[in-house]
Amino acid sequence: MTRRPAPLPEHLRGRAFRRDEAPELAAGRLRRLDLWSPARGVRLPAGDTQALDILRARQLLIPAGGAYSHTSAARAHGGPVPLDRDGVTTVHITTPPDIRRRRGKTVSGHSRPLGAEDVAIVNGVRCTRLFRTFCDLEEVLTFAELVAFGDWMIGRGKTGATVKRLTEALAATRLTARRREVLSTVIARLNAAAESPKESELRILLEDAGLGPFVLQLEIRDEHGRFVARPDLTLPALKIAIEYDGDYHRDPIQWRKDQARRRRLEALGWTYIVVTQVDLADPAALLADVRTAIRARS
Repeated sequence: MTRRPAPLPEHLRGRAFRRDEAPELAAGRLRRLDLWSPARGVRLPAGDTQALDILRARQLLIPAGGAYSHTSAARAHGGPVPLDRDGVTTVHITTPPDIRRRRGKTVSGHSRPLGAEDVAIVNGVRCTRLFRTFCDLEEVLTFAELVAFGDWMIGRGKTGATVKRLTEALAATRLTARRREVLSTVIARLNAAAESPKESELRILLEDAGLGPFVLQLEIRDEHGRFVARPDLTLPALKIAIEYDGDYHRDPIQWRKDQARRRRLEALGWTYIVVTQVDLADPAALLADVRTAIRARS
């Protein structure tokens, strides 16, 4: 029978800690299954495996004056970031120029001015403030991904951000001309009605191809006024509905509901186009299909 680990000292229980905070603990005790290490030199309770748990633990290794930035700050704020740049597997840390920049296999370090006005504690994580994070993300996200983050900021993120406030903040922020132009264009493309990052990316893809403009989240009802669907994107005059469908396994009940919704839309004369991540990655066929549907309805 495996023996239970010896209790940790009181000052280390239930929290993340640096290895140098526990000189009294033998290496073997630190390897017991009640602890795990998200990065060299830090431990936290085995049950604490969520993104915020990991960020709170790894911030114990951030030099004084530094903070999480880019996608790591975005995760702390609760915003959407791509799975392959999740801000946790590889953390982004910004430190002022007079402090040695952090580097490593799972650390992306940035060296630039970082004043007290640029930093906040969000969900227990020391990170760049939201607008600073939005500006920094321009370095690591595509245009469409940055629009998705901005859509979240002004819509479902409930951050208090608006297009007007973002425009004013941009005007008051010192940036290169190129970055200012990119961010200004992003802000002009934001839509608070967007309900998911992939929906935002889909909208930008279609708009950049010269399609649209689209109405977001239009409620479609039948002749008796009964609710039928609320597609991501629609061209109401042409009765074309487009939705992003995530790559996940649905339960049979949800699948049947989705099929019934599609059947009811098509019975009302709507063309219903479903989009997946495969289409976003290689959009030629999708764009051709949407153009064909528009020509057929024009």
